[in-house]
Amino acid sequence: MTQDELKALVGQAALQYVVPGQIVGVGTGSTVNKFIDALASMKDSIPGAVSSSEASTARLKALGIPVFEANAVGELAVYIDGADEIDARGYMVKGGGAALTREKIVAAQSRQFVCIADESKLVKALGAFPLPVEVIPMATARVARQFAALGGKAQVRLKDGQPLVTDNGQHIIDVTGLSIDDPLAFETMVNQWAGVVTVGVFAHQKANVCLLGTSAGVRTLSF
Repeated sequence: MTQDELKALVGQAALQYVVPGQIVGVGTGSTVNKFIDALASMKDSIPGAVSSSEASTARLKALGIPVFEANAVGELAVYIDGADEIDARGYMVKGGGAALTREKIVAAQSRQFVCIADESKLVKALGAFPLPVEVIPMATARVARQFAALGGKAQVRLKDGQPLVTDNGQHIIDVTGLSIDDPLAFETMVNQWAGVVTVGVFAHQKANVCLLGTSAGVRTLSF
């Protein structure tokens, strides 16, 4: 199966975790787009969704699924999102789509995090995928130096030759050269650095379940 077909497979499988009658938390990215398309088939059985990005909001609304502001609703039953990396404990690296801050907010608002990914995203240790970090622009150079002290190399993410601007009006730096052996401690440390809005390690908001698309079908991992 192609990677696109695997994404569609797990997007469809995630429907079993959507609770009828309850608002669902929806993430961002190419795999989540497959889930959003599948969610349209049961839109009449849910009030709507809380979205983690402007892009997902637009896709949900285009399919006739109402989108609620996070502040307008209480706890969500489930949040469904992808990952750039996920390990055997359910810890993830996220933010390839530049929506990591809002993704972490919606994840924190949800009782259960269901990760949907193809099998290439399952890793033994986090860090091979460039780590996204959302930063306030005036802190970019100093935060990059802090990563350099850890052996990492940080680059500002560009779009059309200019620094990419997130939905929150901030910049993203992508950090390579790291091996994240203790994701909980690493996330806690970097989140304390002045100017960091969110680091793309999801350890405190880790996955509870991962639906992994494989050539043999959907493999379910529980953490």
